[in-house]
Amino acid sequence: MRAITSENGTLDLHDLPDPVPGAGEVLIEVAAAGVNNADLQQAAGNYPPPPGASDVLGLEVSGTVRALGDGVEGFAVGDRVCALLSAGGYAALVVTPETQVLPVPEGIDLVEAAGLPEAACTVYSNVGMLAGLRPGQTLLVHGGTGGMGSHAVLWAKALGATVIATSGGERKVQASRELGADLVVDHRSEDFVARALEFTGGRGVDVVLDVVGPDYLARNIEVLAPNGHIAVIASGSGRTGELDLGAMMRKRATISATTLRARPLDEKAAIVEAVRYNVWPFVADGRVRPVIDSVLPLVEAAEAHRRVRDGEVVGKVLLTP
Repeated sequence: MRAITSENGTLDLHDLPDPVPGAGEVLIEVAAAGVNNADLQQAAGNYPPPPGASDVLGLEVSGTVRALGDGVEGFAVGDRVCALLSAGGYAALVVTPETQVLPVPEGIDLVEAAGLPEAACTVYSNVGMLAGLRPGQTLLVHGGTGGMGSHAVLWAKALGATVIATSGGERKVQASRELGADLVVDHRSEDFVARALEFTGGRGVDVVLDVVGPDYLARNIEVLAPNGHIAVIASGSGRTGELDLGAMMRKRATISATTLRARPLDEKAAIVEAVRYNVWPFVADGRVRPVIDSVLPLVEAAEAHRRVRDGEVVGKVLLTP
């Protein structure tokens, strides 16, 4: 099979042996793979795959089940699926545990479904499971048109929450509005804290989904409502930032910082199961959909990475083998 690996910052196309599913694993013929910031970090040498994982890039795919390992009972050959991976998505074939595979609902394009698993699992595990966002609460999403942000806006609105999104520039501001955000703040020209506090009558927001990291930490605390939660899913420059514990305590606030790729298999399985029951119904009825910026062939992986790195995409960039 053809697959993309990275060495010294370059993306290289190789012919590799076809993977074989082991016990409890599913072999997927890839229709498309999602491109994520984690892939860019791995290509730059900053985010190596977990021990034992493939050197092939790619953390999510969609496709068709080609073969089943021993003990797999939830899927059949020919099923339309999408999957969360530890690695291996930039390829024609990939194996992954059955517990990290989701069915693609009818009405969802098979290629576009590759834009769902990583965003759905990241957003729900942080905003749903850790922060406990509920209908009627307010979510602030930084980067409201990115792969994570666009999904967060759609899912939170389907849940019944109020959504404030930050975006940069008129094109992205308009895209966030079209996704359904109740308030969109252009972070290039507006103060998101002032706008959010005005919008909420001074109360603040219940949950912040932060894809920026340390640079926004103090301001996220400032905009937070009492008993609010900040879910950090990006480290930004990698600095720790300064946490004002006094401000956190006065607001009885909590903060979490997570990654998904390195979690143990049982934790990933629990997240995928939760997504299947709490997010997938919204996908099936059309309220949550893949938000796709562009689809490129696998041989143009470097161009796909450039587009994501430049930050001008709306939604996900996908690669097709």
